[in-house]
Amino acid sequence: MEELISNLKVQLVEALNLEDVTPEEIDADAPLFGSEGLGLDSIDALEIIILLEKNYGLHISDPKGDKSIFYSVRSLAEYITANQK
Repeated sequence: MEELISNLKVQLVEALNLEDVTPEEIDADAPLFGSEGLGLDSIDALEIIILLEKNYGLHISDPKGDKSIFYSVRSLAEYITANQK
């Protein structure tokens, strides 16, 4: 799980062009959206969905219904672990 979390941090920095953030600075349990944590927005959410589909073969049919998936890097990793084929 920790290796997946590390990989996700790198992928998020690259996919979202987070110029002022390094993967090491991202707290795996911090919120990805809102004023805390990374402060991502809905455009970033779409980029994360594309990242999950492209890199992990996952399809998220209802992102609004599955908001808990996107809470933190750890929640993304847990979703990948539980759903990756």
